Amino acid sequence: MTTQPPVSTDTTDENTEALTLQIDLGDSAYYTNRYISLLEFNLRVLAQAEDVTLPLMERLKFLLIFSSNMDEFFEVRLAGLQRDIAFNQARPEADGMHPKDVLRVISDKCHAAIERQYKLLNEDLLPLLAQENIHFIARDSWTAPQVQWIKHYFRQQVAPVLTPIGLDLAHPFPRLVNKSLNFLVTLEGNDAFGRKLGMAVVPAPKSLPRIIRLPDDVCEGGDNFIFLSSIIHYHAGYLFPGMKSTGCYQFRLTRNSDLFLDEEKVEDLSTALRGELYSRRYGEEVRLEVADNMPEELIEFLLNKFGLDQTQLYRVNGPVNLTRMMSVLDVAKPQHEFSSFKPKLPGDLQRSDRMFAAITSGDILLNHPYQSFQPVIYFLKQAARDPDVVAIKQTLYRTGTNSEILDLLVEAARNGKEVTAVVELRARFDEESNLEIAARLQEAGVVVVYGIVGHKTHAKMMLVVRREGAKLKRYVHLGTGNYHAGNARLYSDYSLLTCNEELAEDVHKIFQELTGMGRPAKLRHLYHSPFTLQQELLVQHIRQERDNALNGLPAKIIFKCNSLTDKEIIEELYRASQAGVEIRLIVRGICCLLPGIPGVSENIEVRSIVGRFLEHTRVYYFHRNGDYAIYLASADLMERNLYRRVEISFPIIDEKLRARAYKEGLEIYLKDNCQAWIMNPDGTYTRQQPQDGEERLSAQAYLVEKLG
Repeated sequence: MTTQPPVSTDTTDENTEALTLQIDLGDSAYYTNRYISLLEFNLRVLAQAEDVTLPLMERLKFLLIFSSNMDEFFEVRLAGLQRDIAFNQARPEADGMHPKDVLRVISDKCHAAIERQYKLLNEDLLPLLAQENIHFIARDSWTAPQVQWIKHYFRQQVAPVLTPIGLDLAHPFPRLVNKSLNFLVTLEGNDAFGRKLGMAVVPAPKSLPRIIRLPDDVCEGGDNFIFLSSIIHYHAGYLFPGMKSTGCYQFRLTRNSDLFLDEEKVEDLSTALRGELYSRRYGEEVRLEVADNMPEELIEFLLNKFGLDQTQLYRVNGPVNLTRMMSVLDVAKPQHEFSSFKPKLPGDLQRSDRMFAAITSGDILLNHPYQSFQPVIYFLKQAARDPDVVAIKQTLYRTGTNSEILDLLVEAARNGKEVTAVVELRARFDEESNLEIAARLQEAGVVVVYGIVGHKTHAKMMLVVRREGAKLKRYVHLGTGNYHAGNARLYSDYSLLTCNEELAEDVHKIFQELTGMGRPAKLRHLYHSPFTLQQELLVQHIRQERDNALNGLPAKIIFKCNSLTDKEIIEELYRASQAGVEIRLIVRGICCLLPGIPGVSENIEVRSIVGRFLEHTRVYYFHRNGDYAIYLASADLMERNLYRRVEISFPIIDEKLRARAYKEGLEIYLKDNCQAWIMNPDGTYTRQQPQDGEERLSAQAYLVEKLG
């Protein structure tokens, strides 16, 4: 299989130009806003919590995931937009919306979504949990034995770590940590020093659990929980002896959590990053959540303190941080969850000492989480312990400090292997973990580099060099996901294990780019950002499909990715659609392309799959007049992936594996009529439902049954 698209012998420039002259593909009417599109994805997650066909605890889990997603939306996406507006750096994007108008639309949608979320929790999920004997007991329902236990718990576990702060000239309003639970307490009377404080703040340390399970001996059966906020509220007067607590109200502040590093001006990236991690906890304020019973004058007091306005205020009827309810899922019974399944471990990959032999017999394609991630670990394990292995090179983006992958790299270095790790310190929210990983690897003798200044290393590669006879042979793992065994059970991703010498040489050259210096490598099969992935893989292949269509040949494009925002790629897809190319896009999250517009994108369908597993694979298919090609990639179709990261895209060369990747990674998703949402020409989405007499088909459920 060739890796470059064939050059058309028919001149179609005049036809193409005539086709597009009448329509300005840069018109803002043909694009949707990326912030609003991301918010629409979060709303599809919320819709999963509303789906009565799902098991109860899975619905609750989706509700809590929605809460976590919204936190990140505010502290990263929205915070960045607000910062750009404040510094007059925000400009309209391809959709043409003024950034201030984007903020207004987002505010309206977010307020409606949060109200919908808490209504679902209070009126639907909590009553259903109660029917299953899982109770959240309100303060006014505590029995005498429960009150006694709670008082003891407060004195022993809570009070010793609380620091109430009375507000006066000597005790200014505290600087609150990002997303921490806090209480504003109103008081009457004088304290021990004769001060008439009137108001205090009580921060709840993050070390305290947000929900507490009551012991069975003070309950009447079932699983019974209370909120930490209820315990602190009940004991507010205890915290201020001799004074009367007249009100206690929970609130939470969300701050900008992006890191600001001028990489051109720092001498040591790891040292500079450690300093920035502390400041993340105290970034600019972007959202205030308060209990819905908080008096207006107290709300105004907090808004003024944080420099926020009413559009950034969210009144909630319940805990201000639902994500911390995740521990409730531990009491789930089998009927409350998706049916269990065990990822399949192919028969020829069940021994960690046979991986080199298995790879030598043919390329191996693994479809996670349906097929086990264990062979990837076995591959590294054999490499770490095999005396014939001389070198191991690996990229690490998100791995986790408690990782078998990390343990094996340390073991390999101690066994005398030449081990090189490219650790991406700037993986958002994993920076601290990756700093620890880098330090541990360096202590074991691993050569650690941090990639390229100005470009995150997002490629997923492992290269093993083994002496076999008189020659050195190279084995490679390439993936669409991270080297994180936990994520491999929750995310859909591909792994390719191969000893193809040309692929291995390409991987070797990319590692040379990452650890050394020089001109961009010329690769045989792989495409990589920021050099060739966008233009030579995507743009050229899209144009070839367009030319084939104009010449009367069959033409088809299927992309599966997490996000599509790159304007040049979108314009190329529009031109291909105008030429008659059938285009099917499976885009989980942000999609700035609008399908179904007459004369522009009527040949394009966009669908999003939201289900049990997080769709994370990036698969790019081109028909090529029957000689179809499939590329897997670490990169989405976003500017940051294509221009500001080191990414890779690799072909599936083996014909049988290519057919598998098409069926399992694309075809079945295009038939999904349960978890699929179809994008409308206005950027909204409609959930697919089986038609009368049509069999229900969930792509993820199909793959669980077929592969798990």
